[in-house]
Parts: sequence; C-alpha cells; structure tokens
Amino acid sequence: MLEVDGLVRRFGDVVALDGLSLRVASGQVLGFLGPNGSGKTTALRSILGISEPDEGTVRWRGRPIDATTRQRFGYLPEERGLYAGMKIAEQLTYLGRLHGASRADAASAATAWLDRLGLAHRAGDRLDALSLGNQQRVQLAAALVHDPELLVLDEPFSGLDPMSIENVGAILHEAATQRGVAVIFSSHQLDLVEDYCDAVAIANAGRVVVEGTLGALKRGGDPRLVVEVEGDRRGSWVEGLAGVTVSENENGRLRLTLEPGVDPQRVLDAGRAGGAVTHFSFEQRRLSEVFREAVSA
Repeated sequence: MLEVDGLVRRFGDVVALDGLSLRVASGQVLGFLGPNGSGKTTALRSILGISEPDEGTVRWRGRPIDATTRQRFGYLPEERGLYAGMKIAEQLTYLGRLHGASRADAASAATAWLDRLGLAHRAGDRLDALSLGNQQRVQLAAALVHDPELLVLDEPFSGLDPMSIENVGAILHEAATQRGVAVIFSSHQLDLVEDYCDAVAIANAGRVVVEGTLGALKRGGDPRLVVEVEGDRRGSWVEGLAGVTVSENENGRLRLTLEPGVDPQRVLDAGRAGGAVTHFSFEQRRLSEVFREAVSA
C-alpha cells in the first residue's frame, strides 16, 4: 500500500500542499482529481521524490521510500519527459536497465510493450518523429517497461484517440487486477475516471477533501431526478420550481436535486406542462456532481 500522510509543500508564499493525505492499495486504481492548482502534480512528484515536501511522510508497504524502492515505481509525467532524439526501442531498453533489469529482459519488455501499444512498427524511429499521441503511448511504455509495483501517472490519457484510451484503460485494469499493481493517476477527464477507477481522491487547495470508492461516493448524498422534456434544450420548464435545483443540463436532459419535502409528482406535472416528458427517473450522482460539490463546499 502507498500511504501519503500530511504532506506540506510551500513555494514562497504559495502553499501547494496543505496537509494532503491519501491511500492507494495494491491492486487498486485510484483517480486523483482536483481543479487546476489543487496540488495534484506536486503531490505526485512528492511521492516520487522529485519534489521534497516541507512536512509529512510517504511510505510504501509500511516503510519510508528510498532510491531503491523508487526503482520499483513507474512514472508518467504530464509534460514530455523522454529523449526526443533517441530511438524508441533503445530508449525503453535503456530506461528498463536504469530500473535494474538486464539488457535482455529490458529489450524483451520494450518490444512487448511497443507491440501492446500498437507501436512495434515505429521501434526504430526517433521519439520526435512521432505524433503527440504516439509519444504519450511511448511514455506509458516507459512507465511499464520494468514491471513496476506502483504506477504514478499524471494525465495519462492526454492526447490519445478513443481506441488508444480503451487500450490504456485495459492495461491499467490488468496491471491492478492481474499483477497487484497500485495505480494512481490524475485526470480532468471524469468520464474516464468513472470507467477505469475503483476509488477516487479529490483534492482542493492542497488537501484531499473527498476520498472513497467510486460506488460509495456516487451512492452518497441525494439521488438525482433525471427529466427530459422533448424539444426544450434549455430546460426552461423547471424555472421557478421551489426546492428544485438543476445539477446538470445535457441538451435538455436535466439532472435535478430536490430539497426534502419536494413531491416528484409536482416536478413531473411541471415537465408535462412544458411538453412531452420523454424521460423521468431517479439515478445515482455522477462523479462530475460529486466533484463539483467537493470543490465548491
């Protein structure tokens, strides 16, 4: 298990981390969320020793993390972090050896990951000859080439097309469920976090303000009444309904929060007065709603 306790990091007058704590279990995929400036990247860098916290501790399997421990970690930074002029397969082999693999094992792993990520035909190309999306796939291969125990990924889906996103999501799922890897990744793409994560930690102003399994967080709080009235994309029919708040509007399909005592039948009557009601149901909160409530509290 990765344990992050009470991290504090200041840059002059700016407090990037203000007592941030979180947990990631082996075999778990945790989505690390937060608005810009919430401290996500600084926290991930602190886990890897790239940024030294002013206070707090980071432990892996109950012990402080040292250079030897970090050899068993895989990291994908948000910015491009590889050698632009180096051939891809050579670069991955080199990085695998830096993490302690033999030349033969590193070369074999590099070949396998390039094949899995659809880049086997580009193995002899320089990194800077690839598109940004393909460079991102190489960065993921670099994080995986040494068979890590912990994966720390900063915006891993950035620049990927839908097919590549599916492939990367499957790789993360397999790493966790089949090899017991602990995976933590940051992302602003909440739909992908819902698709591929078991648990979520939401940071705001340098602290984790919400943490838990995805299912528990979505079940928590009030359910949403989802109503769609044909032809009304603005959802104007709901205006003026006391005790009813629009949580989200997707082209006229409204997700509504009802205050205690509000009769859903009254909402249905208002919808019918506005047109033909084509959808009416209670549903769990979405992650986007959990996120919005967490960072606006």
